[in-house]
Amino acid sequence: MPIEEPALGERFEEAFCYAAALHSAQKRRGSDIPYISHLMAVCALVLEQGGDEDQAIAALLHDAVEDQGGKPTLEDIRRRFGARVARLVEGCTDADSIPKPPWRRRKEEYIVHLQSAPPEVRVIVLADKIHNARSVLRDYLALGDKLWQRFQGGKEGTLWYYRTLAETFQKIHSGWAVDELSRIVRKLENAAQS
Repeated sequence: MPIEEPALGERFEEAFCYAAALHSAQKRRGSDIPYISHLMAVCALVLEQGGDEDQAIAALLHDAVEDQGGKPTLEDIRRRFGARVARLVEGCTDADSIPKPPWRRRKEEYIVHLQSAPPEVRVIVLADKIHNARSVLRDYLALGDKLWQRFQGGKEGTLWYYRTLAETFQKIHSGWAVDELSRIVRKLENAAQS
């Protein structure tokens, strides 16, 4: 009987170390939680949706371009992990310039982009938004309205963004992860309105 190749190999291990190094000084917004925890959670959600090794690598690197160097970082990712991983990361990126464009315009353009993004990109974005929405809900339940100070969009903008993402994913994608995002967003909106 032939030995099967592992689903995640040396490239994945290299990507994990690369992501950890890139984000080593970064914390989750408004907390002392190391940023790598978010990247690990997104990667896990991608794998749970059936993502392959390239998607798992892109999940680990999905914020690298936005947060750690823009286009030069994307080119480094392309050199290290290949064109497909770079395309996936680029598809997850809402801004690759410094300074970033204004928040609302950037988010509106990103939502439009998602509607034509390939399903292999959507899986990663969906995992990212699920983990972010879970974190926002958890922190809102602990902090109340003080939480909204962390976000450029404030309460109304942040709730608009997650509601619109959930509605958009309901139209363009399917599966348990879409339902999970919608469920979390409903809980967040209900909590914020009470």
